[in-house]
Amino acid sequence: MNRQDIPAVDPKEFWPLMGVRAIGGAVVAATGAQGPAGFLALSVAHLTATPPTLVVSVGKPTSALATLLEAGSFAVNYLSTDHKPLADVFGGRTAAKGADRFSTGQWGTLITGAPVLSDAVGVIDCVIEETIERHETLIVLGRIVGYAADNDAPPLVYYKGGILPVQGS
Repeated sequence: MNRQDIPAVDPKEFWPLMGVRAIGGAVVAATGAQGPAGFLALSVAHLTATPPTLVVSVGKPTSALATLLEAGSFAVNYLSTDHKPLADVFGGRTAAKGADRFSTGQWGTLITGAPVLSDAVGVIDCVIEETIERHETLIVLGRIVGYAADNDAPPLVYYKGGILPVQGS
């Protein structure tokens, strides 16, 4: 069969299809000239351990994308089940925008100056190595330059459009 003959999946079916995988909620954040900006990222994955590198997919319309690119760095903040309200803020389900989103939670920095949530399950600080444009998404490759993983709280996990209850270790 020729690749052009294979029908595409209807975009309306895409998100329900992606919902069948359990994924950790994470806030990706950066600081630029206008201050901090961030978004709820549901597409963060490791790429390689040598050197330690992450892949973050960012929709081009995401308002925080310009700040992330300007900064040349970002932090991935993995959320706990206690952070559901924070996930709502960074997921755009409240009126908070831009730097106002950071009034929820206590924030600091590691190496790059990107915002790091003090009680996150784990944080990973990255410098941008490369970006790849695909359709309406920018794929960002971030080399890990710092991390912290001190919180044993259960992670915030999304599954089929809801939050999974996760027991602590």
